[in-house]
Amino acid sequence: MFGIKDSIAGLALLAAVVATNAVAQDLPIGAFFGSFKGSGVAENKDSVYFGVTVRDLDVTIAPTKNGFRVNWTTVIRKGGHPNNPRVRRKEQSAVFVPTGKPGVYYAVDLADPLQGGKYVWSRIAKQTLYVYALLIDDQGRYDMQIYERTLRASGMDFLFRRVFDGEPVRTVKGKLIKYAN
Repeated sequence: MFGIKDSIAGLALLAAVVATNAVAQDLPIGAFFGSFKGSGVAENKDSVYFGVTVRDLDVTIAPTKNGFRVNWTTVIRKGGHPNNPRVRRKEQSAVFVPTGKPGVYYAVDLADPLQGGKYVWSRIAKQTLYVYALLIDDQGRYDMQIYERTLRASGMDFLFRRVFDGEPVRTVKGKLIKYAN
């Protein structure tokens, strides 16, 4: 015969299974909509010798008529005097529409990477929005940029990885907070 302790243990197990399944499902794209700000640290294989660089990160993810837009800005402070470093600002944007496959989107402004363009697509896996950009240089070597934006209760974790012809070039890890819907 089952007692109260067995019932409580069974309910706890059921709650754990339900919670695990809820977390395992992919979020809808609307969950990522909003504006986020934060900072990150960039590293590469030479960071042990030359240090790391700090970057300011901004991203806005918003709906469009048929999909969504991601605008992101990176501000890099590198070199110069510590009180007056050289600043470089890089802004990027992409509009995505559904591919017909659940959670997979392609950028509407695709350009042939063999002709100097970028092939860009995105996907959602659990709580993470991935954006991929593929470029190919004149010698046929590939340059893959991977942006991972993972939603957390406190905002968003950010991970950028760049791989050139199979070799890791750079990673940037950061945290962003949501400041607007």
